[in-house]
Amino acid sequence: MSVYTASTIVQQMPSTELLFSPIRLGLLIGWVYACLYFAQLIEFGNFVEKRHKAIVNLFSLFLGPIFYIFFLYRQSFGINASMPNLKFIDKLKRFIGTASAGFKGIGFIGSRSSDSIILLDSSGKSLADLYSQSGDKQQARNTLNATETLVVSAIDSRASDILIDPKDNANYTIRYRVDGMLRLADELPASQCVAIVNSIKAVSGMDIAEKRRPQDGAFTAKRDGYNISFRVASAGVLNGEKLAIRILNQQTGLKTLTDIGANERQTKQLEIAVAKPNGMILICGPTGSGKTTTLYGMLSCIDFLQRNVITVEDPIEYILPNASQIEINPKADITFAKTLRSMLRQDPDVICVGEIRDNETAGIGLQAAQTGHLVLATIHSNSNISAIVRLLDLNVTPMLIGAAVSTIVSQRLVRVLCDNCKTPMEQSDKRREFFYKNNLDPSTVCVPNGCQHCSNTGFFGRTGIFDVLEMDDNLRQTITTGKVSVVDFKEAAAKRGVTNMRKEGIRKVLAGITTMDEVIRVTNETGI
Repeated sequence: MSVYTASTIVQQMPSTELLFSPIRLGLLIGWVYACLYFAQLIEFGNFVEKRHKAIVNLFSLFLGPIFYIFFLYRQSFGINASMPNLKFIDKLKRFIGTASAGFKGIGFIGSRSSDSIILLDSSGKSLADLYSQSGDKQQARNTLNATETLVVSAIDSRASDILIDPKDNANYTIRYRVDGMLRLADELPASQCVAIVNSIKAVSGMDIAEKRRPQDGAFTAKRDGYNISFRVASAGVLNGEKLAIRILNQQTGLKTLTDIGANERQTKQLEIAVAKPNGMILICGPTGSGKTTTLYGMLSCIDFLQRNVITVEDPIEYILPNASQIEINPKADITFAKTLRSMLRQDPDVICVGEIRDNETAGIGLQAAQTGHLVLATIHSNSNISAIVRLLDLNVTPMLIGAAVSTIVSQRLVRVLCDNCKTPMEQSDKRREFFYKNNLDPSTVCVPNGCQHCSNTGFFGRTGIFDVLEMDDNLRQTITTGKVSVVDFKEAAAKRGVTNMRKEGIRKVLAGITTMDEVIRVTNETGI
């Protein structure tokens, strides 16, 4: 990252952000005259006893700075006030750091609190170091603070993604995806937001001069002893440039199968599947359905000291101690297929494939499952039967699928009702009678209400609903003959007492965990 890059970013900040703008300079002059007036009034008046006049005169000098600092806070930190999820103490610390540095004329960085955030590029160089090369310290400081505030606010809001979009020529919108739903976080002037976009692109190793061509990048944030990874994608759109930032927060920690919402029976099924020496376990669902979290939850059941576990991921979302993790890098020609081939020469017991995307990856993974390896993989599909159809579409032979696949897991994520504000649902007499006839308790069904804890959404967090299918001889025979039937799959599941995802979701509704609207929202596309 060069001095040119820093200067380009700084130039995007409007001149009204200068510390001594005409308005502020006028206030400063007014403060001086106010101090002189108060000093003269106290010295020659009879308001204060003579022995106390020196102390009161000294105190009067601080009246001006109090009003000036308040005005500075209101002007320079509007972004903090517009992001309510940022804690007050964090706002105060950021304000004090900027104000003191501005008055004293010290270096750009200033003092940082122990819980502040540091944005780092892939080489470990911080965004603050980049700005330290800039000539205009105050404009650079404002840009850095705005960028850091944006990132901190997103993390504190539990966001999985940050979307920065040009609304028109004059304004940008900033949205967070929280619990799978987008919410508006802020709306900023284009001049200020373009500088933030350039900051993020610079620390992500992207070309800030390129505004139209799509680019990919990454950066890391260090906060409270944790490293949080970010994946950045840019695209030129109407009225400007759009950024999509994926947050990979390892601070949330690994989750067990129970933590992610699997019931007792499903947890037992998956633990048995992971304990097998070979076979392929497929985890399927649409984008954003929690497949990777489930994959890590299944890996947490494995003793890494007893079994050699190698993963290939894009990107690595959680660090697994005692596991060998490989990250895909197409620019370096490190692909899923090539990595899988090399992994087979590393004596693996368990192979984890982040996603099956093509015929080559699917074929190598299934062959590995047949040759004494346990393979865990995710695939984009809507249901268990769709996962088989997807493999057939990738030109994998039915014989190989039937012989290698041992377990298929379909899943969705539903939002969890906020425990602080959820209220029992008002039931009609007819509905209450239905509940009682089926030995169900209507008092446990709840509806969202909204409070400060859940940002007035009524929901806080998400949980999974699952459909676990264990392959048997009848299903294998059906697959190998090439006659994959939805009816056959549903009948086989019903015979073994396996429930579909919608029924599993209804159980969570009756337990007061989520709502029926949520279950219908995530299962309606297939009726599963």
